[in-house]
Amino acid sequence: MSHAFSPGPDLDVDLRNAVPADADDVARLLCELGYPCDIQDAAERISTILANDRQALVLARRQGAVCGLVALDFMYYLPLGTTTCRVTALVVTPSAQGQGIGRALLKEAERRARAGGAARIELTSGAQRTEAHAFYRACGYSDSSVRFVKPLGSA
Repeated sequence: MSHAFSPGPDLDVDLRNAVPADADDVARLLCELGYPCDIQDAAERISTILANDRQALVLARRQGAVCGLVALDFMYYLPLGTTTCRVTALVVTPSAQGQGIGRALLKEAERRARAGGAARIELTSGAQRTEAHAFYRACGYSDSSVRFVKPLGSA
């Protein structure tokens, strides 16, 4: 899951695994996505992902600046009896949107999913993110199910 990827000569973007030193960029991107996160929390989250060989966090950089990320989680999916790769976060900075960064991140996610033995890739997206939904459909993803969530609070 940690292979390097080059999206091609037409797209000047570098994709690589996040490391704890990227905490400031990861925190900024998670905030952009609507999930408040400070630098210390981001560093802890990156370390947690790095310690789990069933997860990955990939950053996109253009001209030396981080402009997007995709997070992946590989899980055994009982109903199908196979591995599924779930995109748990995908975000591109507003200034880099529409330039192929999101597509490059999704292609990298799909490449890593295949390399990791996943039979399928899935993602969820908030009902209010209609532009994101159109983007996912344009990338070959289809509506699949309704997701229900119940916060559990402190254990």
